[in-house]
Amino acid sequence: MNPLQRTLIEKTGNDNGFEHVVASDVSGVTLASARHANRAFVGLDSSAYHVLFETGSQSLLPELQRSFPAKVADAFRAATEADLAALLRRAASLSRALPSQAANDYQQAVAAELAELPVGIAGTEVERMVRQRVGQNKFRDAMMDYWGGACAVTGVAIPEVLRASHTKPWAECLTDAERLDVFNGFLLSANLDALFDRFLISFDDQGVLVIAPALAGIDLLSAINLFEGGLGGFLQNR
Repeated sequence: MNPLQRTLIEKTGNDNGFEHVVASDVSGVTLASARHANRAFVGLDSSAYHVLFETGSQSLLPELQRSFPAKVADAFRAATEADLAALLRRAASLSRALPSQAANDYQQAVAAELAELPVGIAGTEVERMVRQRVGQNKFRDAMMDYWGGACAVTGVAIPEVLRASHTKPWAECLTDAERLDVFNGFLLSANLDALFDRFLISFDDQGVLVIAPALAGIDLLSAINLFEGGLGGFLQNR
């Protein structure tokens, strides 16, 4: 790998969520970020980039393989610089969204906000409200990263109309990690969120839309422009 190739990899990392260069030599470039704990080693052979991820998350690699199945042994392969950018960008988004990182970001944000408040609020309603507000904001941020800023069902990508919907309600979650778990909900457009929140729609284990008996006789798919397959087809393109 020559200096120009290393520079191109470093720039691609910087532009796509891996802004720090940990090491760079003839064998490849190791990239990291201040926003998440994962690293990426990017090498280059005659036909493609190969990328190895160093991660403590059990979810990152399986999630990446949903969108980037071209994996040989432990390495993901990217045929072009654009493919490498897409892989690193998705890896960075997942790294910020997956549970442990989201929970860590939440704890840091709560500590920072509580430090600015008067002494003696520990255990009060004020602290509870701060924790809930910050937590819901961090959950939304994580869901936006995980779903690529688009509704999980329709693909609508207008942030103002998207809602981070919990499957298990916030108040019923036992831990902060559970409340902030991106697998405990969906990113939905406002109309779908309203239906989901009132148990009028749901999804089975394969992501297929399930409509409540109360809506029997209503052509819901046409009324709100839903895809027949629910989450299933859209998930394939994440």
